[in-house]
Amino acid sequence: MKKIVVFALSLFAVTMTAGAQSRLEHLTVKSTILGKEKAYSIYLPDGYDTSTERYPVLYLLHGAWGNHKSWNRDGGGEQPRITDEQIAKGEAVKMIVVMPDATGIGARRGGKNMGYFNVKDWAYEDFFFQEFIPYIDQTYRTIAAKEGRAIAGLSMGGGGSVVYAQRHPEMFNACYSTSGLLDHRYRAVSKVSTNPDEIEWLWSVAQTSPVEFLRHATPEQLEQLRTVRWMLDCGDDDSLIQTNLDFFTEMKRENVAVEFRIRDGVHDWKFWREALPLILNFSFKKE
Repeated sequence: MKKIVVFALSLFAVTMTAGAQSRLEHLTVKSTILGKEKAYSIYLPDGYDTSTERYPVLYLLHGAWGNHKSWNRDGGGEQPRITDEQIAKGEAVKMIVVMPDATGIGARRGGKNMGYFNVKDWAYEDFFFQEFIPYIDQTYRTIAAKEGRAIAGLSMGGGGSVVYAQRHPEMFNACYSTSGLLDHRYRAVSKVSTNPDEIEWLWSVAQTSPVEFLRHATPEQLEQLRTVRWMLDCGDDDSLIQTNLDFFTEMKRENVAVEFRIRDGVHDWKFWREALPLILNFSFKKE
């Protein structure tokens, strides 16, 4: 009997997903700060076009050498399908998912300008908070408040999501990092690429290490961090697991509540696709 019920529920979810009228768009926004147009992808849930409802927004960040399409059908993430399924099953609330582009201009979209932080002649973080989020809130029916925003990402994007939530805790209610690069003590990056420009960028992560931020945070900053719900997720065979353990340890030491899930897996799209339902569920809790 149990198997029949499970099958029926699964069939119902598939049927509901097949009828979902969500849509995915690939667009650009003009940035004065960056002096160019930046691409982004946006998922609008079923019902968006026929309602006046406002929706919470998940900002979903890609990893190094990825782009704004990495989390969706053109990459490896299958975001639209998974989000439709989770909403249909009642596991996630209806939400807008925004996937910004943080590619570089070198080989394989790496190197110069890759990443989410301000560097010389490329103030991406300023663009994100001063132009991009306001643009999304002005253009779409969002819940333009802390309780209506969450941020998540994989690998480089996991590190970016944590840094953004640390520096701007008033902006996000939740932060989820999967396979995140969270500590400059990770020294295996030289194995990832032999391109000098890409290696130089990867070392620059040390300037924005979430672990170092915690070690020098003021009592006021720590109190602000406690207003964000934090989740870490990493594979047991992922080379970045030590950086996640370091961050988890520092958060616990500073009495900042954080959840940590170690799952079977490595640093790949299989692991991140399995993480996405968890991200969607965690970002905005159902009433």
